[in-house]
Amino acid sequence: MERRGFLRGAVGGGAAAAFGGALMAGAAYAAPAQPGTGPYGALRPADANGIALPEGFGSRVVARSRQRVGTTSYTWHDAPDGGACFADGTGWIYVSNSEVSPNGGASALRFSASGAITGAYRILSGTRTNCAGGRTPWNTWLSCEEVTRGYVYETDPWGAKAAVRHPAMGLFKHEAAAADPVREVVYLTEDETDGCFYRFVPNTWGTLSAGTLQVLVAGSATSGTFRWQDVPDPDGTPTTTRNQVAGAKRFNGGEGCHYANDHVWFTTKGDNRVWRLNLVAGTYELAYDDSLVPSGAAPLTGVDNVTGSSSGDLYIAEDGGNMEICLITPDDMVAPFLRISGQSGSEITGPAFSPDGRRLYFSSQRGTSGSSSGGITYEVTGPFRS
Repeated sequence: MERRGFLRGAVGGGAAAAFGGALMAGAAYAAPAQPGTGPYGALRPADANGIALPEGFGSRVVARSRQRVGTTSYTWHDAPDGGACFADGTGWIYVSNSEVSPNGGASALRFSASGAITGAYRILSGTRTNCAGGRTPWNTWLSCEEVTRGYVYETDPWGAKAAVRHPAMGLFKHEAAAADPVREVVYLTEDETDGCFYRFVPNTWGTLSAGTLQVLVAGSATSGTFRWQDVPDPDGTPTTTRNQVAGAKRFNGGEGCHYANDHVWFTTKGDNRVWRLNLVAGTYELAYDDSLVPSGAAPLTGVDNVTGSSSGDLYIAEDGGNMEICLITPDDMVAPFLRISGQSGSEITGPAFSPDGRRLYFSSQRGTSGSSSGGITYEVTGPFRS
């Protein structure tokens, strides 16, 4: 018999992490988990940047909207949103979307091996409301338009190659993307109250210009089996992609998406849930559901962007809530990792770890002003567990 709790199974992970824990294929639901202080302990008082962190961690501001980045001549974009990191020799690059319209797009920050900012530049221009996205195994950034009939754009984090629009990946209100190198597909979320969950199967892995868009088909329950069915017309006109396949499962406001080790997690903001697909077993279930938490006790509200760490922890940014990034550990604990104070009119976006896992980047989309021109991008360093 299913044992109900607000956490079901183990959630977390980075590229090398073994996700799944207590809920691998065929296992029963794990016992209900409880909120806690997490592996890093309680949050300390906010630092000079207004960020409360556990003992041993510190923060710095790396970019502000409409201000020059460090000693560069580049002005950082408004409303920073989804992001990812890429290895760059001994250093790395952090890319960040801009969730404004008409000229959203994306920009990049380049770091040396010591963490010094050595460059900043534009990698995508002339697009609309670029919200989340995802990195590919061949080191490109998929930037997604969160608008009706929005596109997915593939961009070069180094800024050397022009961005490419991929209509084959569907025209709909895109949110996030997560590449699965095992099945050679890309998962896609849709930010609609009756949205769907998709996957794109390219004709050739590593090339996204042609392929098949499929939608997840399942029952109305919060757990069960699923299958994929082709979307007849990815262009979505005159019938939207989410309304072309009978039995396509509906999700209330798809947001962040993360893949690792034969599992994919995605968040839905309309009901504040984290969903988990076991891609080997062909099953889905809830990993987090705050409606099962006693009133006022939910540690995670306003689920949005998501990333994973090599320790098996899942980091979930809040859109609103009390402006926290919370983590869900492989032993079923949900706890705040950081909290931003004095920015209640904003949301946290773009969490991503540097390639060595020692630095976490993220943004406050609207900062203290509550305006898209007030965005702040941060870096956190400290004893992240591996």
